[in-house]
Amino acid sequence: MAPARDRRTGFSRRRQYGAFLAYVLAVAGAVVGAVLLVASTFNPPVFGSLRMTLGSVTAPISGAFVAVGDAVSGVPDAIGHYFFVHSENDRLRAELDRSRKLLQTARTISYDNVRLRRLLAVRDRTADTVITARLVSSTGSSGRRFALLNAGRWQNVTPGMAVRGPEGLIGRVVEAGPAAARVLLLTDPESIVPVRRTRDGLPAIAVGRGDGTLDVRSVNTNVRLAKGDLFVTSGTGGLYAPNIPVARIQSDGGDVAIAQPFIQPDTLDFAIVQRAFMPMPSPAPAPRP
Repeated sequence: MAPARDRRTGFSRRRQYGAFLAYVLAVAGAVVGAVLLVASTFNPPVFGSLRMTLGSVTAPISGAFVAVGDAVSGVPDAIGHYFFVHSENDRLRAELDRSRKLLQTARTISYDNVRLRRLLAVRDRTADTVITARLVSSTGSSGRRFALLNAGRWQNVTPGMAVRGPEGLIGRVVEAGPAAARVLLLTDPESIVPVRRTRDGLPAIAVGRGDGTLDVRSVNTNVRLAKGDLFVTSGTGGLYAPNIPVARIQSDGGDVAIAQPFIQPDTLDFAIVQRAFMPMPSPAPAPRP
């Protein structure tokens, strides 16, 4: 039969030391407590000094434990704040996109208002205006350059009338229906406009090239057209009123140079239709037999 297991403290030195240390700590705690009790009763100032000394020793340790506790307790808030920041960032990005679209719309409206005001100013100072109408389409890729105007004979628009915008000349009406008209643009090869140079009145003609530009050909010989020269209508021929901006020379040349018109019909929405500067006289009545 196996001998019974000895459970006395002396069987293990570790347990013996542990029990001894516990007794010592208990006795020391009791002694310290008794001393503090006596000091607090018979000598309060000494007890206060001891209490503050002990507090000074334990304060940093307590502060460290408090900091660790705050850090641990703040982890859930930090995680929640992290996800909140991401959602708030997404919301702000979406709001920025909406604001950017609104800003672009406002800029477009402002630009259109400026152009319409300039067009209105041209109409107010021009006595021969027939109507202000919308350019609903234009050809920009073919060799022939035409535009469609949403006004016709019902609005007193007839072939031969000039069409212009706030920046300059667009072309002339070549066909007119009841509620629409066809406009021959400046850049069409069949378009020929008498012009003059603004700085010295040099006469020339502007002929369309069919590619969005013009050929400016001087009427005089031995002249030189320089880059940046401005040309306006001269009034010759009686169709276009004088001093309507037409084109600017793109590069230096001789008596013929390539010019860029001031107006691109693809960017226009409204235009002014004007009567001929010098209308053709009415045919004389036939003599009576």
